[in-house]
Amino acid sequence: MTLSRTISRFAELFPAPLAFPAGPSGLVLAAPAKLNLFLEIRRRRPDGYHDLESLMVAIDLFDTLEFHATTTAELTVQCDCPALSVGVENLVWRAAHALRQGVNRPDLGASIRLSKRIPMQAGLGGGSSDAATTLVGLNALWKLGLTRRELLAMAASIGSDVAFFLTLPAAWCTGRGEVVTEEASTGQFHFVLVCPPVGLGTAEVYQRLVVPAEPISGAAVRAAFRAGDSESLGRVIFNRLEEPAFALQPLVERIRRRLDRLGSLGVQMSGSGSAVFALCRDATHAAQVAARFRATCPADEPPSRVLVVRSLTP
Repeated sequence: MTLSRTISRFAELFPAPLAFPAGPSGLVLAAPAKLNLFLEIRRRRPDGYHDLESLMVAIDLFDTLEFHATTTAELTVQCDCPALSVGVENLVWRAAHALRQGVNRPDLGASIRLSKRIPMQAGLGGGSSDAATTLVGLNALWKLGLTRRELLAMAASIGSDVAFFLTLPAAWCTGRGEVVTEEASTGQFHFVLVCPPVGLGTAEVYQRLVVPAEPISGAAVRAAFRAGDSESLGRVIFNRLEEPAFALQPLVERIRRRLDRLGSLGVQMSGSGSAVFALCRDATHAAQVAARFRATCPADEPPSRVLVVRSLTP
């Protein structure tokens, strides 16, 4: 099977917003960010993780990964972000290694170039998305023929959110995030995304978390999402991790409060932070809210990255 036909086949199995060849032996894929429209914690598990429920949706903010097969068994990762390690702790490298181990092919090698656009420690899932995209990309490039179910089994060992990015564009996630059920919506959602110049570590946020005695149900948020009803969705979005995140980084809470005063349908932090988003009626409304946020930035507040984004559709 030619590389172009392989790409077409895997685009059917694993939808990617961008997929195209990079020379005769290469492939470029886009790795989208995600937002958590709902995130509740059910309990702390004996293994130290937490059982959660979350509605995740992919958005049109992407990292890109370029894959090239090599004639040696070496796995190399390069990245344009100096702050990100490209060694064995990198999720891209770990995904490539897990895939190679999973098919018992230690002879396979690849050179991977990662271009970062998704902020790190922002609750947007950039590392997990890069890992999932690596599984998909190398599965195609190495012509392994693994199914989505087989890749999902590998994903859980790499990171909690990796499975979501094999289930685009939206999913209801349970367990520690690795149990995913596809969600569909009749509409598209528009957001203002604010990324502060500070990050939050997931472990530190969870250490400050108080597990609720009576967790909130996600039924209302799932119903509003499925109906494509932005107005209703804005009233029921929720994130249990906001309180511990705000305690660690007061700037994130300040940005959330300021964004909440600008006429959107609802405002929330994504994941364990630090990114905050505002749900809007449409693209025009989102552009207006973004302009207001930029125009009202206090002199003593460090500038944030402000983007207008939308949910991905099947």
